[in-house]
Amino acid sequence: MADPAMSVTPYWELTFDADGDPAGRQRDRLLAGVSERKVRDLIVFAHGWNNDRSGATRLYDRFLAPVPRLAPAARVGYVGVLWPAMRFCDEPIPDLPRAVTAEAPRRPVLDKDTRHALLETFPGRAILVDQIARLLEQQPPEEAELEEFGRLVRLLVEVVAPGPQELFAADTVAEGVPQSEPEMFTGSSAAACEEFARALAELEASGTRRDFRLPNPWDGAHELLRQATYYAMKRRAGTVGERGLGRVVGQLAAAAPGVRVHLVGHSFGARLVSFALRGLPEGVRTVKSVTLLQGAFSHYAFAARLPHDARAGGVLQGQQNRVDGPVVCCHSRHDSALGTIYPLASRMAGDSRSVAGLDLSRALGEKWGAMGCAGVRAVPGTRAYTLAKALTAKLPASGCVNVDVAAVVRRGGPPAGAHSDILHEELARLVLAAGRVR
Repeated sequence: MADPAMSVTPYWELTFDADGDPAGRQRDRLLAGVSERKVRDLIVFAHGWNNDRSGATRLYDRFLAPVPRLAPAARVGYVGVLWPAMRFCDEPIPDLPRAVTAEAPRRPVLDKDTRHALLETFPGRAILVDQIARLLEQQPPEEAELEEFGRLVRLLVEVVAPGPQELFAADTVAEGVPQSEPEMFTGSSAAACEEFARALAELEASGTRRDFRLPNPWDGAHELLRQATYYAMKRRAGTVGERGLGRVVGQLAAAAPGVRVHLVGHSFGARLVSFALRGLPEGVRTVKSVTLLQGAFSHYAFAARLPHDARAGGVLQGQQNRVDGPVVCCHSRHDSALGTIYPLASRMAGDSRSVAGLDLSRALGEKWGAMGCAGVRAVPGTRAYTLAKALTAKLPASGCVNVDVAAVVRRGGPPAGAHSDILHEELARLVLAAGRVR
């Protein structure tokens, strides 16, 4: 049944829990409704940093609104994926102008909205959230208190056994060994907080005279909490994609074999729809295109071999071949969230080397870069386009395609930069072009 609040129809929702289990009635309505409504092309969109249904549906509505006008003869259906992610209050919301988005508090405290989001995202851990908030408010000077803060954050985001999520955190596969706990938790929390604080100070002072005062490590502690929750969201995105969405797409292929599926994801939602390819049943060729909007995962995810480690490959190596069409990766150099903080956090999650003194502007060329900042890497045959060329030329029928969308994805400020600036008709046109929806 279509949601009356949406401007596009027919529209269905698919809600998944943290382990990738779907809401059964929603899935059943989708499987039956696609055939009843004679849908030919089904656009499936997964949000990234968000934690409520209304924000996600507003994003889907605004992004997809041009589609009926752009493809008037197509029989298009729409699916909004809802999964338990979260957003800190100082991050822009894609469907709202920066001016009306909540601004970051000057002190690294947990506002009520962020606290509520943490409680919703990590149910049953209210005591931990209260203890974390108290330390951020008090900012005790002792190093031992920073270590205690790190311990509390680790407990907040750890996976409760038994469960599948621990298998979905790694972006590389080295000799078949799954990724262990991030080193930002196994090493010194105080040192991690200090490094994050220095990186944030450099980001805020970029283009101005450098301030040589020692940054407040509690600013870095707030960032440690943010990155820990992102690590949990990264883990969940893979879980929901492979165990949840991938299986549902397989069931859809059996129930409505003529339907062409087009997967679209923003930020960690891009990771989610990419992992859905791993969850497809053998032989299913229902997915006709994948469009990744500012993907918050490794630019080597699809690589068979990593340039810096020939023994390892990307966790999604070869999965682009499961798409009966192209995998289109949208990237923008203006995305400071992915260009600066993402590689820093990735280093601290999996590399013991210090990032002190790191020229963060060079992070794109190193091994911890994000797909949404510089595109897919180390995949032979990957084609590169500007956005204008991608919209006028015929895109490849298969393989990975990098599209530089910096011409439109450019607005925003710290900490997210242009990361959420995706509401542009040109990007909706790109989704249609990738799937050859007419």
